[in-house]
Amino acid sequence: MTRFHYDTATSFDGFIADRDGSLAWLFAVAGGEEPDADLLPSGHTVMVEGSTTYEWVLAKTDLLAHPEKWREFYGDVPVFVFTSRELPVPAGADVRFVRGSVVEALPAIRRAAAGGDVWIVGGGDLAGQFLDAGALDRISISIAPVALGAGAPLFPRRLESDRLRLVAARSVGQFARLEFDVEPLNGVVTGIDVTGS
Repeated sequence: MTRFHYDTATSFDGFIADRDGSLAWLFAVAGGEEPDADLLPSGHTVMVEGSTTYEWVLAKTDLLAHPEKWREFYGDVPVFVFTSRELPVPAGADVRFVRGSVVEALPAIRRAAAGGDVWIVGGGDLAGQFLDAGALDRISISIAPVALGAGAPLFPRRLESDRLRLVAARSVGQFARLEFDVEPLNGVVTGIDVTGS
């Protein structure tokens, strides 16, 4: 069964990008440039991200000029990018642009996942839209020893403790790793089939 997993790094004051939309602060942390395998999800067959994340990765890694690097970051899995704009695609990359809502995109994402998990890379508002659609099963956060003061919030939604169950907490190098299962609202999802059947 496909599970939707928001897995990201954050500053300890709750931001995933700085005021300028940059992740450079994260790569400056020991282990941030080449994260420990324990800081990354496994078993995902699809990745999902917003256009800001996608564009930042393209620029930071110069993937358009060096498309051979695509596999280092994304492997062979399809990447769904939510955007309202025309964006470039590195040669040979499996990028699928989504211009509608998360609810409208869920059937295509589930088909592409083929029973595997979906890694929601970011941003936080996109992960919140998956929550709103009843399609968020786990939140994993790698907390870095950095305070940014402002920027893109980790998760701009209210989510109470009755819907979050802590399943793991550990240190991995300089990061604190927290993992939560997300319970459906009142045990039911309104009008949306999250099982993929």
